[in-house]
Amino acid sequence: MYAILDIETTGGQFNEEGITEIAIYKFDGHEIVDQFISLVNPEIPIQPFVVKLTGINNAMLQSAPKFFEVAKRIIEMTNDCIIVAHNASFDYRILRTEFRRLGYDFEAQTLCTVELSKKLLPEQPSHSLGKLVRALGIPMADRHRASGDALATVKLFKILLEKDLEKEIVKDFIKLEIEKGIAPKLLDIVAKLPAKTGVYYIHNEKGNLVYIGKSRNIKKRINQHFTGTSTKCKKIQAEVFTVTYDETGSELIALLKESEEIKINKPIYNRAQRKSIFQLALYAEKDKNGYINLKLQKADGRKKEITSFTSLQEGKNALFRITSHYNLCQKLTGLYHTKTNCFQYSIKECDGACIGMVSPEEYNARVLSFIEKNSFENQNMVLIDKGRTISERSAVLIENGIYKGYAFYDLNYQINNIEILRNIIIPMQNNRDTKNIIQGHIRKNKTLKTLKF
Repeated sequence: MYAILDIETTGGQFNEEGITEIAIYKFDGHEIVDQFISLVNPEIPIQPFVVKLTGINNAMLQSAPKFFEVAKRIIEMTNDCIIVAHNASFDYRILRTEFRRLGYDFEAQTLCTVELSKKLLPEQPSHSLGKLVRALGIPMADRHRASGDALATVKLFKILLEKDLEKEIVKDFIKLEIEKGIAPKLLDIVAKLPAKTGVYYIHNEKGNLVYIGKSRNIKKRINQHFTGTSTKCKKIQAEVFTVTYDETGSELIALLKESEEIKINKPIYNRAQRKSIFQLALYAEKDKNGYINLKLQKADGRKKEITSFTSLQEGKNALFRITSHYNLCQKLTGLYHTKTNCFQYSIKECDGACIGMVSPEEYNARVLSFIEKNSFENQNMVLIDKGRTISERSAVLIENGIYKGYAFYDLNYQINNIEILRNIIIPMQNNRDTKNIIQGHIRKNKTLKTLKF
């Protein structure tokens, strides 16, 4: 659990400042589960420049609770949590100073979003909260007030968690849990998981990732791992200490995240998926009569493929749909082997390309129409899908035919402004697997919206 907070102070000499306002949002890595926001009477005057900056003046604080009156609630909110703040050393120092005045030694682990943003958003010219918020299109109200700044930090931290593909933030959090000792029972792990679409991460007792998977129902899939009798399931059951997850809402983003993060983290029980899962590919070849034939063959990196498939059955099913949709010939798509006309011609569902009744130019135009629809070459587009909540959407960015990454957004201007979209995108590798995942999803998913630019 994380306690994401912001503190406003009176200003003044080092270690003599007093708190004027505090906001704490308890965040479980996915959503806010509790919050505490309060003005605080510091019992000393506020510096004039601070009044101008925050709008908080001495009169507003006369009836506010003093620090000792809110201290218990602050401890409740931060207990067993990692404190997250923008410039965490300042907020943590102020809290420790206030508690020291009460004779209490306040201690907690801290995480600074300034340092994290420098590491995970190195391209940003400034790492101040105001400038990051603008660059990332994060909506913000009440700037320089504790609640506004803390809420903006929650939204920034969410983006940083997404950008952390090596899962260093989560691994550090798990190490803190391990220090507490008790390993949870498998049933307890399953009980805490959502029945939602996303990527899940199985960790051992050292905090290391041993398996990464994706599912449209994370809870159900983990339950299958924990009740399965295969060798891999039994190894996972023996090693699991905890399971973390990232909700995606979109199955396409879950597939892309899973593919990328397996390649980066190389979990021990994902050996098969480190290689390409697309073993069969579709190629176009002209025959001696000038007709473009579609051929489903074993993937060959030296040849230019149109699209690819994980199994022979998936490839054949897709070819039947393509043949029907584009009015192609089953003989020329390799689905019907014959030396004469195809069966579809005899029932008037093929116009006879197989026996030269249609010119190669007319037939090839249909094949090229299919190839063009399934190619991203030189195309700029954004694929829009559902997000993690009702108000959120997800976006997959393709520029010049190259997959750039994905993002989640709440506001239309974040997607319509290409510069903001580039800033919030979680960058991903463009490779054969990602191309085929996107192509396969476009083929199967009729609700996916495409924006071209």
